[in-house]
Amino acid sequence: MRGAILAGGGASRYGGRPKGLESVGGRRILDRLTEAFVSAFGTLPLLVANDPEAAGWNSELLVRADVRPGAGALGGILTAVSAGPAPVVCVAWDMPFVPPALLRRLAEELRDADAVLPSSGGRRGVEPMCAGYGPACGPAIERAIDDGDLRAIAFHSAVRTCILPPEAVAAIGDPALLFFNVNTPDDLQQADALWRRLASSRS
Repeated sequence: MRGAILAGGGASRYGGRPKGLESVGGRRILDRLTEAFVSAFGTLPLLVANDPEAAGWNSELLVRADVRPGAGALGGILTAVSAGPAPVVCVAWDMPFVPPALLRRLAEELRDADAVLPSSGGRRGVEPMCAGYGPACGPAIERAIDDGDLRAIAFHSAVRTCILPPEAVAAIGDPALLFFNVNTPDDLQQADALWRRLASSRS
């Protein structure tokens, strides 16, 4: 099992600044996610990024640029899937609250599915940017891109897709927290306050 942190996107709502390099609770989001993947799988995740400075963000991480440039989030998922024969769990790098337990659960469900997505209260009802993908997703994603369908869920009907039910997600944590993503400076402030509140409640 592999992990991948997806750092694509222009961060237009964030002034073009690399969102994952911002700090939440005193640590960069990128570093928090790297630690979560190491805890879950015992190995460093792949960093999927197109920024020419990405290699300097964390010298321990292998960096891959999109294999299909211009394909958005779907291209990032394809790059992560294409990087190796093993299944991969992907997380967008603006999600600071994804825990190792969720990563492991997604990996477990990949034993019987090609794509595993957790249920959420988001606009899609699922979280394709915090999900597990097997090798069979590669050709299906390629076909979707060739057809001009760049939705992150465009290929699901072509593979065995498993949706982690709401109760399974809730057993790990509050979906509103697990899938909180930092898109704006206001989101960053909210995430930082949430992290500090959680840390205070644990102490």
